[in-house]
Amino acid sequence: MTRTTTRRLTKSDWITAGLTALIEAGPEALKAEPLARRLGTTKGSFYWHFADVPAFHTTLLDAWETQATGDALAAIASRETPAAKLRHLAQMIAERPDGNAADPAVRAWAQGNGLAAAAVARVDAKRLAYMQELLSGLDIDNPEMTRILYGAGIGMDLLGHSSGGENACAIGSLVDLILALR
Repeated sequence: MTRTTTRRLTKSDWITAGLTALIEAGPEALKAEPLARRLGTTKGSFYWHFADVPAFHTTLLDAWETQATGDALAAIASRETPAAKLRHLAQMIAERPDGNAADPAVRAWAQGNGLAAAAVARVDAKRLAYMQELLSGLDIDNPEMTRILYGAGIGMDLLGHSSGGENACAIGSLVDLILALR
């Protein structure tokens, strides 16, 4: 008789499943039972890692915030020039690569959830500050340009996510236009 071993789920597994569920099914899927079904386990495993659903939500939003700011902004820092950094940041926001694929789902959740709204506000503040810093380094000190560029990047999602990089090209053109104003 062979014994099958099942891998013990980690907190990270639950967070990954939660982000996927949020993207695919919305915030109603962020409860213990639907997530346990999604992972093929019991609610007991959920409660082993999280005191309750609000604690899970907090951890999930913390993970998204780290992904959307810390990890993403660190990748941009490796670019050589302020203009290259600005272009990459704007394109990252507009194209939603793996690092921030949950952005639209979290933003939608934030419309009716104060915890999610606070996380979105913190992410926006960090991204806007970094974008403003990049623009200032390029001698563009008008804070409205920062808001226009950031808002355009976020709004690209409403036009649909293109697999051909159309959003990145469009936001790249806006960056070029702003840089031409110097």
